[in-house]
Amino acid sequence: MGISYVARAAATAALTANAIKPSRNYFLGASGFFPGWLTTELAPHLLTATVLDGARELTHGRNASRLGLTLGAASAVGLATIVAESRRAGDIVEETLREGLGADYRAKLEEAHDDLDPVTPWHQLVWPFRVRHPDVKVIRNVRYSEYGKRGLLDLYLPRHVPPEGAPILLAVHGGGWTIGEKHWQGIALLNQMAAAGWVVVAINYRLAPRDPWPAHIVDVKAAIAWLHEHGQDYGADPSFIAIAGQSAGGHLASLAALTPNDPAFQPGFEHVDTTVQACLGMYGVYDLAGATGRKAALQMRDQFLADRVFKADPTTDIDVFERASPYLRVNAEAPPFFVVHGENDTLVSVHQARDFVAALRTVSKEPVLYTELKGTQHAFDVFPSIRSQHVMKAVDRFLRWTYADWQDSR
Repeated sequence: MGISYVARAAATAALTANAIKPSRNYFLGASGFFPGWLTTELAPHLLTATVLDGARELTHGRNASRLGLTLGAASAVGLATIVAESRRAGDIVEETLREGLGADYRAKLEEAHDDLDPVTPWHQLVWPFRVRHPDVKVIRNVRYSEYGKRGLLDLYLPRHVPPEGAPILLAVHGGGWTIGEKHWQGIALLNQMAAAGWVVVAINYRLAPRDPWPAHIVDVKAAIAWLHEHGQDYGADPSFIAIAGQSAGGHLASLAALTPNDPAFQPGFEHVDTTVQACLGMYGVYDLAGATGRKAALQMRDQFLADRVFKADPTTDIDVFERASPYLRVNAEAPPFFVVHGENDTLVSVHQARDFVAALRTVSKEPVLYTELKGTQHAFDVFPSIRSQHVMKAVDRFLRWTYADWQDSR
């Protein structure tokens, strides 16, 4: 016997309510993340299914369930609201760019580029899990370090590489420092930037608890060193490296950007310049030490990071957590930053981004851009969606502007 219409409508209503207003409790919010994330980014699909299911129920005439139809109508309204918020993401990120880079930033880019707004094929949004791009060549599993599978990287190469070499985007995946693969996250961005003429590199790195901190950041720095030595073999110009990461990868990317040439994170290759020229942090973790005193940061530190990632006690070894916190490593020499976070993120509190950006803006000489997306969960960019495509196009413009500005300053 199949699931009744009332049960289906109730389940959809619960999913929609969780997506719109998730629990702020540390544990309940984490458990509600996965359904909230899928509902939010696949809202158009769920809305279509809800409307069709309701229309089918209406064909029953007097026998149609009023309760089910009421729940279905409420879900449809909520899902339509989510879709509308997703569409508004384009205006939000554009305003961020105008405020951070100047009102005329786009006009300057258009002088050199005629492809700033690539059209997202409709079929990619209908079926968002196909990740190949016809204009991008992928070379998989190139070794950059000695640590087996964790020491491999993938290269996403453009069809045409300029003779002078292409700028580099180094991508660092998330996964709570304990899981994850280089091909799990941000593929839409990797393909987009490679199609735009960049050499894009996605890395694996060692994971806790088998390899506790600071193995993760050491590997990120090792990848930068590898690019300096081998990047030109793939048409890249290692003098310009932008770094990007999501979640734990956002932490690692930001920390790498703020700690160039720190010998503690470069054992055996201290002489290599690990400076990067731009950083993108997506729903990242920036306060691993709980320095802000916020409850969520302290809970993450004490109930997860201490045992699983650091293998250290914050009551006796707080300096280890402090050195690993981008929030406490901000400095005047930071490269341009673009920080993106969802207001409804239940895995990493939005306060992580707000506090980090505020601290960085007090000292940095370079632009610090921040976009906070209303109604948005963690990991919103894992696959193409209405919202993620708007954000990826804005990231594309930020990276191109940063590269052009860097070229002008040379």
